Amino acid sequence: MTATSDAAAQAAIGAAARELKLPTVRDQATRLAEIAARDHAGYLAYLAEVLAAELDDRSARRRARRIAEARFPRLKRLADFSTDAIPAITPGQLAHLATGTYLDKGEPIVLLGDSGTGKTHLLIGLGLAACEQGRRVRYVTTAQLVNELVEAADDRALSRVVGRYARLDLLLLDELGYVQIDPRGAELLFQIITEREERASIAIGTNLPFSKAHMFASTCARRRLKRDMFGNVGAGALQAVRGLSVPAAAAGLPAPSWRRRPGGLRVPVSLP
Repeated sequence: MTATSDAAAQAAIGAAARELKLPTVRDQATRLAEIAARDHAGYLAYLAEVLAAELDDRSARRRARRIAEARFPRLKRLADFSTDAIPAITPGQLAHLATGTYLDKGEPIVLLGDSGTGKTHLLIGLGLAACEQGRRVRYVTTAQLVNELVEAADDRALSRVVGRYARLDLLLLDELGYVQIDPRGAELLFQIITEREERASIAIGTNLPFSKAHMFASTCARRRLKRDMFGNVGAGALQAVRGLSVPAAAAGLPAPSWRRRPGGLRVPVSLP
């Protein structure tokens, strides 16, 4: 093939790739063709390499987009979570959660424990693992979500906002119980939770047992929710609880906060 025909072929590939929205094919076709020629690869092998490169890049872009859309405050991985202080939560359990099988079943996860026991780290780790599988995820604190819902209700856009949250594969709701929520905010928040019940997963981080969460007490009573729907664990523990609608088995032991070491010395720690 002459230089002129090569240039014409490259221009044709570029034009077709732009029309078909295949940016990696446009960028990598020439390089991969040179490799194929050097390796004496056939036409089908070359085509397979080009398409594989496009798929790999598309998957990477989708993962990056999912991570950006999730709005994590920082990036934390489940594999980086230290289980030394909480031996009842094992690396094997975290690896199983990372597979996302609970998402396929629409199962919820609740993390209960004092500040500094790693709830936010685990929530972000769960969300990041889901994003890397191409799933739609959103991290939000309870106060942020309630404010968003109240503003949406005032603007008569509540159904649109609720629908957007309902379409998520995983909603990460952090800091439940840290601030008091008025009855209106509790009702709106419950609308999000009940919309996802048994259909799409929600992972919650809280410093209080749900049965004692003051902002939900009246709402739970009005909706006649069972006490064991949320489980009950003592203070000072980090618990991983699966299943909101049935009495759930908890995994976790009392653990000290990781933010402060004995003697008052503060150490650089990335846990919440």
